[in-house]
Amino acid sequence: MSCKGYRLLLPICLMILLISCGSKPAPTPTPDPEPAISVIKPTPDPKPDPLPFVNPLTGEGVATDIENNRPVAIMLNNLKKALPQLGVSQADIIYECPAEGGITRMMGVYQSPDDVGTIGSVRSARDYYVSLAAGLDAIYMHAGGSDTGYIAIKKLGVTGLDCVHGPYEGTLYWRDKDRKKTAGYEHSVVTSGDMIAELFPTYSRLRTEHNEDYTPPFTFTEENKKPTDGTEVNEMSVRFSSYKTGVFTYDKETNLYNVSQHGAPYLDGNNDEQVAVRNVIVLRTDINPIAGDTAGRLSVRLDGMGDGILLCDGVAVELRWERDSLKGIFHFTTVDGVPLDMGIGKTYVNIIDDSYEVNLT
Repeated sequence: MSCKGYRLLLPICLMILLISCGSKPAPTPTPDPEPAISVIKPTPDPKPDPLPFVNPLTGEGVATDIENNRPVAIMLNNLKKALPQLGVSQADIIYECPAEGGITRMMGVYQSPDDVGTIGSVRSARDYYVSLAAGLDAIYMHAGGSDTGYIAIKKLGVTGLDCVHGPYEGTLYWRDKDRKKTAGYEHSVVTSGDMIAELFPTYSRLRTEHNEDYTPPFTFTEENKKPTDGTEVNEMSVRFSSYKTGVFTYDKETNLYNVSQHGAPYLDGNNDEQVAVRNVIVLRTDINPIAGDTAGRLSVRLDGMGDGILLCDGVAVELRWERDSLKGIFHFTTVDGVPLDMGIGKTYVNIIDDSYEVNLT
């Protein structure tokens, strides 16, 4: 290469060298900071608003105003061959008393039976059940009755709707075909909540609301409050006769008493649900055969005073009962005279003779 060629390349090389030496390396990119994680704590579901009305037989909240409605009291067969009963798991109160021959009958009381389904089998009236219905100002549903039962309906002014001697069979009542075959004609009468709701408003002479002077049968404590001054009890058995003993077993999870009879759970034939209640009451009184009654029917004293037991929330309390008339309500106190409240929920009332046993374990 000539000197002239070197002279031409030298400035170019110097320029490249200067540019190369004067440049800076590209900066390493800095990653964007990660956004802060916002932890959102779950919000617990709000407690539902309390229901605006109260069922006066249970103290429970309800969505509609039923407080002034007259309850419906229905006589229920408890003969073994007529079991299972229907609709009993939804009764607000169940009364059980002895009847002739060592058997018992129940009276299921419903403040609002509209959604109960089939109820039965319906059986005949006895004067002491009429008295219990009178104390509740209840509409009394039955299929036939003893002479003293019919006398009591008239004497106490009870609204009695009778399947046997009234115009109601085939409408308000009907005969269940399967029960006629398996249990017999007299054990086949049933009714239903739907028919009660449909037909009661059409009976022009039927008073469906309480009079102003009506007093509900119970007062209630707040939920989950045990009776004071009691004895912890897991199970109570109540003997009515050699034919019938009722057993009430406490379930701590539900805070209810599961009911058994005849050595098996007391089931509702509508849903196979075992009857379970919050309160169990035993009332002791005088029970004697009616003199001259060839069927062996009984006289049951339901006025005056007596003693008994209240079982609620796993605790048994000795009580005193008082009732000033056959149309009155029962007043319950402790043995020291302190008024007794029921736990909020359903109630089962056993009425037994003074001489019969109650075992607590």
